[in-house]
Amino acid sequence: MNQANEPRISMRGITKVFPGVRALEDVSFTLAPGEIHALMGENGAGKSTLVKVLTGVYQPDAGTIELDGQPVEFASPVEAQAAGINTVYQEVNLVPTLSVAENLMIQRQASFRGLINWRRTRELARKALQRLNLDIDVGRSLGSYSLAIQQMVAIARALDRETKVLVLDEPTASLDAKEVEALFTVLRDIKKQGIAIVFITHFLDQVYAISDRVTVLRNGRFVGTGPIAEVPRMKLVTMMLGRQVSGQTSDHPPVDSIKTDGAPLFEAKDVGRSRYLNPIDFTLRTGEVVGLAGLLGSGRTETSKLVFGAVKADSGQIRLDGKPVTLRSPAHAIRCGLGFCPEDRKHEGLILDLTVRENIILALQSKRGWLHRVGEAEQNRLASEMIAALGIATPDAEKRVGQLSGGNQQKVILARWLVSEPRMLILDEPTRGIDIGAHAEIVALIRKLCREGLALLVASSELEEIVAFSHRVLVMRDRSKVKEIVGDDITQSAIVEAIANS
Repeated sequence: MNQANEPRISMRGITKVFPGVRALEDVSFTLAPGEIHALMGENGAGKSTLVKVLTGVYQPDAGTIELDGQPVEFASPVEAQAAGINTVYQEVNLVPTLSVAENLMIQRQASFRGLINWRRTRELARKALQRLNLDIDVGRSLGSYSLAIQQMVAIARALDRETKVLVLDEPTASLDAKEVEALFTVLRDIKKQGIAIVFITHFLDQVYAISDRVTVLRNGRFVGTGPIAEVPRMKLVTMMLGRQVSGQTSDHPPVDSIKTDGAPLFEAKDVGRSRYLNPIDFTLRTGEVVGLAGLLGSGRTETSKLVFGAVKADSGQIRLDGKPVTLRSPAHAIRCGLGFCPEDRKHEGLILDLTVRENIILALQSKRGWLHRVGEAEQNRLASEMIAALGIATPDAEKRVGQLSGGNQQKVILARWLVSEPRMLILDEPTRGIDIGAHAEIVALIRKLCREGLALLVASSELEEIVAFSHRVLVMRDRSKVKEIVGDDITQSAIVEAIANS
């Protein structure tokens, strides 16, 4: 029996090592009955690994876990669920083609003499939903309901298992404001029942709206914890980023000036997509670098994909050279003179089994169309020129790109777009996962491309590089643009203050 002041969950000294990666090192985390505890951190902080250790997906290499004061070791998620620990993921892990009742009661349907009693099963499903004050037709298919209702059904299913701990992994990522508030009403009711809730999110406003306590991880290590009322926004952001905000006013190095009186090359006016990105306004001129800054999940990547047509906007207008244009697809964007280097270069940017040469000519071939093939001689010439110009470390153009280092893979993606002669290039985390030397080369290349007249939109979590090359910075939070910083006002401190306080 849990005593009033005893933690529901106590994780001490948790360490988890994968080949070549120490994902968690000596991390501690406690969770009290009837509290909503936000678990925060940027990419690679260790949040997902810690939750997977708690729920039996991974076994820790060191450390202990206690549930209601008793040591536990979960060999699988099934064992964790049997002990009362359930997880609801961002992507609802249910079957949309089955009814709500079938999803709620799967493997637990009421039966009589070996046959399913559907009437009783539906009654039990309605009873499970009543716990969340949700009154819907349980006979309808789950997929016919909104994402918010599907999320509620997933939570109801988890709670119907005598849950002691509920882990919610990005539960609001696809919900609108009204749906978020409806979910929060449910969570407040749940916590009154003594259930402990782990709330993983990247939305700062939501953390302060719903959480009782917050714990921050960074680079696999415990940074700090405390009641949310005692953790100001500025402190929380600096804990996540690992940077102290100083009073500095001029850490923005000189960048080449641009003509600000000319017409913009690219204009976005109230461009957005429901449940994906709130409407955003910005302009981009030839020879200008506009940085996108913000925490993970702030809307940097969403803006990049929307601008490139990888995700279609459902509001607002885009203009190129002052003329309205609807970017129907990435192929259309390429024909309009845009290029895009995605954050996940291995899965979204490169075809790892193709050669350096083959990867480099892909965008140019798409721009010309497949009826106008890029000849072998031209392919070889372009690949050789780019290998030399960007210093791609490869014995020749026929080496498989998957065998190159991260930095050289990033250069291959840049080379691909440069041979297509774009007017505007969108770079999402261009220096992530590359060594220090390649990092400096990429930053220098961005500034060089700017001087040569290319317009660049660069999303990055690295504040130092955003400050180093940006003429303007769009600060993002909770999938909205909250501030625009210009020229000498661009400092790390100004960006962090905007993220925390705007």
